[in-house]
Amino acid sequence: MNVLDDEKEGTAISVAGIDAGIDIDDLSSLLMIRHFEQAVLDLFARGLLNGTTHTCLGQEYVPVALGPLLAPDDFVFSNHRGHGHYLARFDDPEGLLAEMTGREGAVCSGVGGSQHIFRGTYLSTGVQGESLPVAVGTALWFQRTGRSGIAVAYIGDGTWGEGAVYEALNLAALWRLPLLVVVENNGIAQTTPTARAMAGDIAGRAAAFGIAHVSVTGSDVAAIRARLAPVVERTRTGGGPAVVEFATHRLGPHSKGDDTRSAAEVAAEREHDWHDAYRRLDPDLFAKVEDEQRTRIAEAVDRVLARPASVWERG
Repeated sequence: MNVLDDEKEGTAISVAGIDAGIDIDDLSSLLMIRHFEQAVLDLFARGLLNGTTHTCLGQEYVPVALGPLLAPDDFVFSNHRGHGHYLARFDDPEGLLAEMTGREGAVCSGVGGSQHIFRGTYLSTGVQGESLPVAVGTALWFQRTGRSGIAVAYIGDGTWGEGAVYEALNLAALWRLPLLVVVENNGIAQTTPTARAMAGDIAGRAAAFGIAHVSVTGSDVAAIRARLAPVVERTRTGGGPAVVEFATHRLGPHSKGDDTRSAAEVAAEREHDWHDAYRRLDPDLFAKVEDEQRTRIAEAVDRVLARPASVWERG
């Protein structure tokens, strides 16, 4: 059975614990994103953020696992819950904080805010489904120019209610484009459980277009990365598009405080938190790295808030 056929059948990566050990760089990235998101919620509560914000608490491991598999020239398309996607790619908490607070040094001069970020080969949008057609166009450009890059589009389970998703998948499959669709399926679209809004499943929808689908459960970064490496490589070398679906868990509210889940439901989600699994694996190392990243983010917040307001210089 070849890789493509195996993936079409719905290969699953299932990791109950963290068995591959701790990589310091991965742990640092995970905890940097976690403390960044917690700082964001604090800043919002203090009235120091511009616009709305959506944190990725609980989902940080997804972009951290994928990060080393992506080349600098690959184009990443993010969504409304994209802080982790940006930070895993650029390791730039100060630039993103400056953007969200409208201070000097902001990634987009403070006009993009939390959701709309453009930097090099990275673009995020708060419009559900909008990124996929653009990602398809980018993948087509990679193909036609003979470049080895791929387009990577992060979307959520709720985005599968958008027609643009299916138009994009149709063309990507028809033209065998180098497109990787990363689905962060946290089981709830804002306040609507996915089971109440989606007939069938994502694997079946990918299969309808003949697109490879891989299902990922668990949060062992090293194990996930090892399994996805050949999937990314196949997409990069002419094997056509792939859909990688992470069964993940959103620990925080949809945006700031709009969480209709019960306390018991949220507690059940927290049982799957990678944070606790990694801490149990090596408590002393975990505590050291967590303290480093907590301090790093706290100092970044202080430095950014001390800056003057950003100025948008239009050309």
